[in-house]
Amino acid sequence: MTRKVTKAIFPVAGLGTRFLPATKSVPKEIMTLVDRPLVQYAIDEARAAGIKEFIFVTSRGKSALEDYFDHSPVLEQELRKKGKTELLETLKATNMDSGTIAYIRQHKALGLGHAVWCARRLIGNEPFMVVLPDDVIAAEKPCLQQMVEAYAETGGNMVAAMEVSPEKTSSYGVLDVAEDMGSVVSAKGMVEKPSAEEAPSNLAVIGRYILAPSVLKTLNQIKSGAGGEIQLTDAIAADIEKGTPVYGYRFRGQRFDCGSKAGFLQATVAFALARDDLRDDLSRYLSEIEMSRKAAE
Repeated sequence: MTRKVTKAIFPVAGLGTRFLPATKSVPKEIMTLVDRPLVQYAIDEARAAGIKEFIFVTSRGKSALEDYFDHSPVLEQELRKKGKTELLETLKATNMDSGTIAYIRQHKALGLGHAVWCARRLIGNEPFMVVLPDDVIAAEKPCLQQMVEAYAETGGNMVAAMEVSPEKTSSYGVLDVAEDMGSVVSAKGMVEKPSAEEAPSNLAVIGRYILAPSVLKTLNQIKSGAGGEIQLTDAIAADIEKGTPVYGYRFRGQRFDCGSKAGFLQATVAFALARDDLRDDLSRYLSEIEMSRKAAE
């Protein structure tokens, strides 16, 4: 029987340089997608999957992120006084109880593997999740919840995976598939950012992981890999050689890369169109833009 996963690591130490100048003072993770910060989507998804302890790996300049999860008594009192109960409930949903959230500093930007390794003492000898807030997934059943259900059957290590075009494999960790069982594949290896010619498949790993504590021990021994960074993919691949099985999970849903401007804009449109209170006005506006474009041709 697999152990229940109750801890999740959120690596949020990046500088967000692609979103400058906004990220000069605002951490990328609290930039808003419609009306919720990116990190809130990740937190809600983790909660739906049964996570009770939230570990943030941060860096200098991320104090606004910590403040976001704190209680705001003055604002709550003002909303209560004005009878804005719906907004009050929305605000309360962002609060984190004392003891459920922890912050660890990553002092040097040495890669995702290093960021995860920084949280090793808080994980101990338990399975854990790694959640990258840049990857926002629109799904009927949250992606991590889908993975937890599959993980209960497989154990080992599990990564979220999706098909990508060959020319995009150099942007991802890619699975070397041993057996394809439909929604779940078993992997015999993983390659970080291979060229289209060297990629063992077109099944790319995205920012959702359920990992055995053995990965942290492997990270202790691993040297820098692609890009001079300590790659989490390399540690997971090394775990296969040590006998821990690795599975890729083809999740049901649409993933948006909110680490890029284009992906962030696409997600904004998609999530706004999914909202009853925004859909009509936005659809009308998009139609008007399209008609104006066609008229100008």
